[in-house]
Amino acid sequence: MPEPEPAAPSPEEIRRRNVEFFLDRAEEALHQGLLIYPAGASAYDYYLRARQLDPDNRRAAGGIQAIVIEFVERARNALRKRSFGEVNTYLSRAEELAPGNPLVMEVRAQLARELSRARQDLPQGESLELPVGQLDAKSDAVVALLHRAAERIRNDGLRVIIVARTDAEGRWIYQQLREAVPGYRVRGDIKLGSPPRLLLQLGGNTE
Repeated sequence: MPEPEPAAPSPEEIRRRNVEFFLDRAEEALHQGLLIYPAGASAYDYYLRARQLDPDNRRAAGGIQAIVIEFVERARNALRKRSFGEVNTYLSRAEELAPGNPLVMEVRAQLARELSRARQDLPQGESLELPVGQLDAKSDAVVALLHRAAERIRNDGLRVIIVARTDAEGRWIYQQLREAVPGYRVRGDIKLGSPPRLLLQLGGNTE
Protein backbone atom coordinates (compact mmCIF):
# COMPACT_ATOMS: atom_id res chain seq x y z
CA MET A 1 0.00 0.00 0.00
CA PRO A 2 1.35 3.47 -0.84
CA GLU A 3 2.19 5.60 2.19
CA PRO A 4 -0.28 8.42 2.85
CA GLU A 5 0.89 11.87 1.80
CA PRO A 6 1.68 14.22 4.67
CA ALA A 7 -1.05 16.68 5.44
CA ALA A 8 -0.55 20.20 4.08
CA PRO A 9 0.17 22.82 6.74
CA SER A 10 -2.87 24.60 8.02
CA PRO A 11 -3.42 28.34 7.40
CA GLU A 12 -2.60 28.95 11.05
CA GLU A 13 0.69 27.08 10.74
CA ILE A 14 1.58 29.06 7.60
CA ARG A 15 0.80 32.32 9.39
CA ARG A 16 2.94 31.34 12.38
CA ARG A 17 5.87 30.38 10.15
CA ASN A 18 5.64 33.67 8.29
CA VAL A 19 5.62 35.61 11.56
CA GLU A 20 8.75 33.80 12.71
CA PHE A 21 10.41 34.39 9.35
CA PHE A 22 9.77 38.14 9.46
CA LEU A 23 10.90 38.39 13.09
CA ASP A 24 14.16 36.59 12.32
CA ARG A 25 14.81 38.84 9.34
CA ALA A 26 13.98 41.92 11.43
CA GLU A 27 16.47 41.00 14.13
CA GLU A 28 19.13 40.28 11.53
CA ALA A 29 18.56 43.70 9.94
CA LEU A 30 18.58 45.33 13.39
CA HIS A 31 21.94 43.71 14.13
CA GLN A 32 23.29 45.12 10.84
CA GLY A 33 22.07 48.62 11.71
CA LEU A 34 19.42 48.66 8.97
CA LEU A 35 16.82 50.39 11.14
CA ILE A 36 14.48 51.95 8.58
CA TYR A 37 16.45 51.67 5.34
CA PRO A 38 16.48 50.20 2.75
CA ALA A 39 12.75 50.36 2.20
CA GLY A 40 11.20 46.91 2.30
CA ALA A 41 14.28 45.26 3.80
CA SER A 42 14.79 47.18 7.04
CA ALA A 43 14.24 46.01 10.59
CA TYR A 44 11.18 48.25 10.91
CA ASP A 45 9.61 46.91 7.71
CA TYR A 46 10.04 43.30 8.83
CA TYR A 47 8.65 44.01 12.31
CA LEU A 48 5.71 45.76 10.69
CA ARG A 49 4.96 42.73 8.51
CA ALA A 50 5.09 40.48 11.55
CA ARG A 51 2.62 42.75 13.38
CA GLN A 52 0.29 42.75 10.40
CA LEU A 53 0.07 38.96 10.74
CA ASP A 54 0.10 38.96 14.53
CA PRO A 55 -0.94 42.38 15.94
CA ASP A 56 -0.26 41.36 19.55
CA ASN A 57 3.22 39.93 18.92
CA ARG A 58 5.49 41.08 21.71
CA ARG A 59 8.75 40.55 19.84
CA ALA A 60 7.57 42.80 17.03
CA ALA A 61 6.37 45.50 19.45
CA GLY A 62 9.61 45.31 21.41
CA GLY A 63 11.68 45.50 18.24
CA ILE A 64 9.95 48.65 17.04
CA GLN A 65 10.42 50.16 20.49
CA ALA A 66 14.13 49.31 20.30
CA ILE A 67 14.41 51.20 17.01
CA VAL A 68 12.69 54.24 18.54
CA ILE A 69 15.04 54.14 21.54
CA GLU A 70 18.05 53.94 19.23
CA PHE A 71 16.96 57.09 17.39
CA VAL A 72 16.34 58.85 20.71
CA GLU A 73 19.85 57.92 21.90
CA ARG A 74 21.35 59.21 18.67
CA ALA A 75 19.42 62.44 19.15
CA ARG A 76 20.75 62.77 22.71
CA ASN A 77 24.33 62.25 21.54
CA ALA A 78 23.87 64.86 18.82
CA LEU A 79 22.40 67.26 21.39
CA ARG A 80 25.48 66.87 23.57
CA LYS A 81 27.56 67.94 20.56
CA ARG A 82 25.04 70.74 19.88
CA SER A 83 24.45 69.36 16.39
CA PHE A 84 20.91 70.66 16.34
CA GLY A 85 20.13 69.64 12.78
CA GLU A 86 21.00 66.02 13.51
CA VAL A 87 18.91 66.08 16.67
CA ASN A 88 15.84 67.15 14.77
CA THR A 89 16.42 64.53 12.06
CA TYR A 90 16.64 61.66 14.54
CA LEU A 91 13.64 62.85 16.53
CA SER A 92 11.54 63.18 13.39
CA ARG A 93 12.36 59.59 12.45
CA ALA A 94 11.43 58.37 15.90
CA GLU A 95 8.15 60.31 15.81
CA GLU A 96 7.22 58.69 12.50
CA LEU A 97 7.49 55.26 14.15
CA ALA A 98 5.94 56.17 17.50
CA PRO A 99 3.90 59.40 17.50
CA GLY A 100 3.60 60.92 20.95
CA ASN A 101 6.42 58.83 22.43
CA PRO A 102 7.35 60.40 25.82
CA LEU A 103 11.10 59.88 25.26
CA VAL A 104 10.93 61.78 21.99
CA MET A 105 8.91 64.58 23.58
CA GLU A 106 11.45 64.85 26.40
CA VAL A 107 14.42 65.24 24.07
CA ARG A 108 12.51 67.65 21.83
CA ALA A 109 11.88 69.85 24.88
CA GLN A 110 15.62 69.73 25.65
CA LEU A 111 16.35 70.70 22.05
CA ALA A 112 14.04 73.72 22.32
CA ARG A 113 15.82 74.86 25.50
CA GLU A 114 19.26 74.47 23.92
CA LEU A 115 18.21 76.35 20.79
CA SER A 116 16.89 79.19 22.92
CA ARG A 117 20.12 79.29 24.91
CA ALA A 118 22.20 79.23 21.71
CA ARG A 119 20.29 82.18 20.29
CA GLN A 120 20.83 84.16 23.49
CA ASP A 121 24.56 83.38 23.44
CA LEU A 122 25.05 84.65 19.90
CA PRO A 123 26.60 88.10 19.59
CA GLN A 124 24.71 90.79 17.75
CA GLY A 125 25.59 91.73 14.19
CA GLU A 126 24.25 92.00 10.69
CA SER A 127 22.80 88.63 9.76
CA LEU A 128 23.30 87.01 6.37
CA GLU A 129 21.23 83.82 6.16
CA LEU A 130 22.50 80.84 4.18
CA PRO A 131 19.83 78.89 2.24
CA VAL A 132 19.62 75.47 3.86
CA GLY A 133 18.93 73.50 0.69
CA GLN A 134 21.79 75.11 -1.22
CA LEU A 135 24.07 74.71 1.78
CA ASP A 136 23.28 71.01 2.08
CA ALA A 137 24.08 70.57 -1.63
CA LYS A 138 27.14 72.86 -1.41
CA SER A 139 25.81 74.42 -4.58
CA ASP A 140 27.58 76.93 -6.79
CA ALA A 141 25.05 79.52 -5.67
CA VAL A 142 25.91 79.26 -1.98
CA VAL A 143 29.64 79.21 -2.79
CA ALA A 144 29.18 82.44 -4.78
CA LEU A 145 27.23 83.96 -1.88
CA LEU A 146 30.04 83.11 0.54
CA HIS A 147 32.65 84.52 -1.83
CA ARG A 148 30.78 87.83 -2.02
CA ALA A 149 30.53 87.89 1.77
CA ALA A 150 34.27 87.23 2.08
CA GLU A 151 35.07 90.14 -0.22
CA ARG A 152 32.90 92.42 1.89
CA ILE A 153 34.56 91.14 5.08
CA ARG A 154 37.96 92.02 3.61
CA ASN A 155 36.96 95.37 2.11
CA ASP A 156 35.12 96.63 5.22
CA GLY A 157 37.43 95.05 7.81
CA LEU A 158 34.65 92.97 9.36
CA ARG A 159 34.68 90.09 11.77
CA VAL A 160 32.41 87.11 11.07
CA ILE A 161 30.55 84.72 13.32
CA ILE A 162 29.62 81.55 11.42
CA VAL A 163 26.43 80.01 12.77
CA ALA A 164 26.30 76.41 11.57
CA ARG A 165 24.32 73.29 12.43
CA THR A 166 27.42 71.11 12.77
CA ASP A 167 31.16 71.59 13.23
CA ALA A 168 31.81 70.12 9.78
CA GLU A 169 29.38 72.55 8.17
CA GLY A 170 31.00 75.48 9.98
CA ARG A 171 34.49 74.45 8.87
CA TRP A 172 33.34 74.12 5.26
CA ILE A 173 31.80 77.61 5.32
CA TYR A 174 34.99 79.06 6.80
CA GLN A 175 37.06 77.31 4.13
CA GLN A 176 34.96 78.92 1.39
CA LEU A 177 35.46 82.35 2.96
CA ARG A 178 39.23 81.90 3.14
CA GLU A 179 39.52 80.61 -0.42
CA ALA A 180 37.60 83.62 -1.72
CA VAL A 181 40.22 86.09 -0.42
CA PRO A 182 43.68 84.49 -0.76
CA GLY A 183 46.31 86.05 1.48
CA TYR A 184 43.71 87.68 3.74
CA ARG A 185 43.09 86.39 7.23
CA VAL A 186 39.37 86.09 7.82
CA ARG A 187 38.82 86.63 11.53
CA GLY A 188 35.87 85.17 13.33
CA ASP A 189 34.45 82.20 15.13
CA ILE A 190 32.11 79.26 14.60
CA LYS A 191 29.08 78.74 16.80
CA LEU A 192 26.57 75.92 16.57
CA GLY A 193 22.99 76.97 15.96
CA SER A 194 20.14 77.07 13.50
CA PRO A 195 19.32 78.40 10.97
CA PRO A 196 22.80 78.64 9.42
CA ARG A 197 23.96 82.20 8.79
CA LEU A 198 26.81 84.67 8.95
CA LEU A 199 26.91 87.47 11.53
CA LEU A 200 29.00 90.35 10.27
CA GLN A 201 30.53 92.69 12.86
CA LEU A 202 32.89 95.63 12.97
CA GLY A 203 36.29 95.02 14.45
CA GLY A 204 37.84 92.55 12.07
CA ASN A 205 41.16 92.61 10.26
CA THR A 206 42.24 96.15 9.39
CA GLU A 207 45.57 95.25 7.78
